[in-house]
Amino acid sequence: MSTIANDSARISPTAHYTADVWVRSGLSDPALSTRFGALLHAALTPLNGIYGRVSGRPDLDAMLLARHHALDGLLEREVTAGRVGQVIEIAAGLSGRGYRFARRFPALRYIETDLPDMAAHKRRALDEAGLRGANHDVQPLDALASDGPASLAAVAAELEPSRGLAIVTEGLLSYLALDAVLALWRRVATTLRGFAHGTYFSDLHLACDVDGMWVAELFRVGLGLFARGPVRYHFATAGETIAALHAAGFREARLYRPSEVTPPDRSRRVPAHVIRVLATAT
Repeated sequence: MSTIANDSARISPTAHYTADVWVRSGLSDPALSTRFGALLHAALTPLNGIYGRVSGRPDLDAMLLARHHALDGLLEREVTAGRVGQVIEIAAGLSGRGYRFARRFPALRYIETDLPDMAAHKRRALDEAGLRGANHDVQPLDALASDGPASLAAVAAELEPSRGLAIVTEGLLSYLALDAVLALWRRVATTLRGFAHGTYFSDLHLACDVDGMWVAELFRVGLGLFARGPVRYHFATAGETIAALHAAGFREARLYRPSEVTPPDRSRRVPAHVIRVLATAT
């Protein structure tokens, strides 16, 4: 079994949990929710409340929604500007972003990817609910594969080089080791250079944002237990992150607070918190 397969097995509970959060917030269709996700959400609701009261900071659901809205905002900006006409979302899980964007922008080609079992489950759920159009696909992809039919390069080979491409990862990087993140970034940058315009969006946590915040650190450890593996801070500062992105092959890189990039009609729901989102260009 590959490393990413092992990681996916332990990330799976968070995928189910986030699916329930998206549906409850109107960001997804009930067809993409699961009974397991609803049970997890019900079980963690009291802990979320305790964390919010003790820390005075947004709970897990608020952080998940903030990053989701921010990534939506970044992607929406590129699509509406005409710079991006194709999207590959890596480790998309049960997110509703793919079908939402594919429906809103009929000329956009949106490919969601995940490991084979999750990809097959999602494709079936979308098709049975009539949510997947001709411009929306779900394919298997191993985020850590450097080559082969389940690699990023293989999926991107199906797309049109003359059209702009965005690659998105959400909720993935913190569960991977640093060397795996850097290798993934190099593959993403290499792939994007083959297109007329290329950009990469992801969420990220920085150690400097939680320095000295013992409640936040306790929350991180608890989230790691829930995910059955460590939740990592790969970089201490924004400058360190941007340097790593440049070294990986990105020409431009910038980190944002979610409130800086969330569309105005959704910004009132974005709290101050420790999430960052990154945007790059090749």
